[in-house]
Amino acid sequence: MKPVVVFLHGLARTHRSLSPLRKRIEAAGYPTWARSYPSRRMPVAELAETVAGWVRSDLGEAPVFGVTHSLGGILARHIGDQLRWRGLVMLAPPNRGSRVAKAMRFHPLYRWFYGPAGQELADFRGWPAPPQPFAVIAGTAGATLGNPPSWAVRTLKILPPETAHDGTVAVDETRLPGMVGYAEVPASHTFIMSHPRTIELVLQFLDTQRFEGEQG
Repeated sequence: MKPVVVFLHGLARTHRSLSPLRKRIEAAGYPTWARSYPSRRMPVAELAETVAGWVRSDLGEAPVFGVTHSLGGILARHIGDQLRWRGLVMLAPPNRGSRVAKAMRFHPLYRWFYGPAGQELADFRGWPAPPQPFAVIAGTAGATLGNPPSWAVRTLKILPPETAHDGTVAVDETRLPGMVGYAEVPASHTFIMSHPRTIELVLQFLDTQRFEGEQG
């Protein structure tokens, strides 16, 4: 039997945001696990412990793959020693912190909407390394109508115009040493998980633990 694929959604999202990708993975024969966590209410460490407890309760010691979006990837880093990982694919992860979060963290609306975890994304120091093997998919669509935070990024000029980004996370914020795969797709932060190339790459990684024809 194939390992269970654990899905961890991003900040201020729910598990339903990953449903199209999850359905494709299930169609490929992988069992899956997904549950919404209270991303706006708790610090990162508490969110990670909560999610790890749910996964262990539901799956026991079963081996798992992880497919994460944004903040979900940071949670996976915090529970790297608590689950039996077979591999991890991180979509648009702010692995090196977020310049957008750093610029906005003292704004009352940002603090209210994104909560303590949103504040923590401003500073990545002290975060554990991801479980191995892991790969990263970054978006490059820039500011788009379907990604409201990107409007502030453009208006306030938080990211330099020459910086590749998905409207929320810059490409250079996603990369980490030790990646076995890295790819960029022309998608926004909001919808990167539904991009056809993302789906193709995730399925490749689940089958081979690498991306065909992409740099690692």
